Formats: sequence, structure tokens, C-alpha cells
Amino acid sequence: MIQIINTGVANIRSLQAAFDRLEAEWNLTDDASLIESSSHVVLPGVGAYSAAVEQVDALGVREVIVERIRSGRPTLCICLGMQMLGQSSGESPGVQGLGILPCEIKRFSNDVKVPQLGWNTVTPDPNATHKFYEAGEAYFANSFRLVEPPDASTGWNFAATDYGGSFVSSVWKDQVLACQFHPELSGPWGQQLLKNWIAGGPS
Repeated sequence: MIQIINTGVANIRSLQAAFDRLEAEWNLTDDASLIESSSHVVLPGVGAYSAAVEQVDALGVREVIVERIRSGRPTLCICLGMQMLGQSSGESPGVQGLGILPCEIKRFSNDVKVPQLGWNTVTPDPNATHKFYEAGEAYFANSFRLVEPPDASTGWNFAATDYGGSFVSSVWKDQVLACQFHPELSGPWGQQLLKNWIAGGPS
């Protein structure tokens, strides 16, 4: 059973439909015990950084999510869900993220149209120790992003995308996968990514 955390700031209907197409059972929850004990958990998010973080704290699930990720258990973070892995975001100064990644999430420059809406190429780092997916086209809807990839010594792998310069469009470690893009809106390529994650890890 895939537990989708009800952050209250995510349009999860397309995500639920993607899991339905894969015949994967899912449940929408705000129950910390389910998030802790379930085999697979999704942290989705669309909208304001501060609202998402505040909802996670209001539900009392911050520590449970952090522990899942630090222990490498199957966890999928999508869009704002990935941004919450950082320490902070320029969108909401003073709001503390989950602190998994030692970084600040920053806004795209004014040299490009913001938000980024539409398809773009996702290319895994050729030096990645393992991959959840091959390079492909994914759907994005974001104004903020992670600029610098995690240091290799942390064990995190990454993929990059170019939009006014390179940014980190995905990170993964063990069975934890975080995507700035929306795999559930990314056609057959995105469906395969979700299938790989559900199956228990990268190839």
C-alpha cells in the first residue's frame, strides 16, 4: 500500500490516477503511524513552501518523514515535496525545511520566464552509482529549484535540467527518490519511473 501524505497543498488526483494505471494500491493519509510503518510513502506538494512545511508540522509528521528518508526507505518526494528536503527556501525566509539536504532552494533568475511550465529534459549524472531512470522528457511547473547538486560524499545521486542554466531536477539515494518534475504527468517515461520506484529501487 502506497501512503500519500495529505499535505493539503497538492493536487493529487493525477498522482492517484498514475498509480491506478499501474494497479498499485494507494491511500491518502495524515496518520503518522501509517507513514512510519508503510512500505512506500509519497510526499507531494504544489504551491507555497511555507504552507506545505506548516502543514507537515501541524500533522506532526516531520520527524517520521525525516527518519524514513535518513534510513533509505521507499519514499517519493514530488515538486514542492523535493524542495522541502532542503534547509530553507528563498520563497519563505525563516521557514525551516526538513534539512535532509544542506541547501537553500532558490528562485529562477529573471532571465527566463517564471514559473517554468512545460516539458524539459532530465539527464542523470553519468557518474551516478545507480539510476532510477534513464534520461527523458518530464513535465515541470516550478518557480524555485535546487541549484547545486549534493556533494558526492553524501551518497546522493542527481539528475540535471537546463532552464536559464543547469539546476538539479532530481536526487536519489537508496530507495528514496525526489523529483522537481511531476512523474505522474510525464507520460510513459514518468510511468516507468514510478514503476521502478514501486518495484523497490533503481536499476
